[in-house]
Amino acid sequence: MKLRIKGPTLRLRLTQGELRALLDEGAVEERVPFAPGVSLGYRLRRDAAAREIAASFRDGVIEIVVPESRARDWCDTQLVTLAHEQALPDGSLRITLEKDFACLAPRAGEDESDNFPHPETGRGASC
Repeated sequence: MKLRIKGPTLRLRLTQGELRALLDEGAVEERVPFAPGVSLGYRLRRDAAAREIAASFRDGVIEIVVPESRARDWCDTQLVTLAHEQALPDGSLRITLEKDFACLAPRAGEDESDNFPHPETGRGASC
């Protein structure tokens, strides 16, 4: 799972296996270590009680919750992106969830075998 943060935006990109894990196990999580005992975690979790996609940050972990029905629709259809603007006291946070496609041009040292096939080339594994 890839995390991109830019200003008031969060974007997660998930491979096919990560999307299956979200459905089968209920969550996908990654950690970025910075020093012994210090890391940034980020997690995507499906939740039957959630009404909207929402993000929170607690104890060094960014957690994004997606409603169960939207997670299932996302995985079971050709839908590429889920997005939501979360209202904040002084603006909003844009949250985007995307299927991770194989690149058009291969990159040295990058394993894209679990990425979704790119729509223009069909390259990549299939669900």
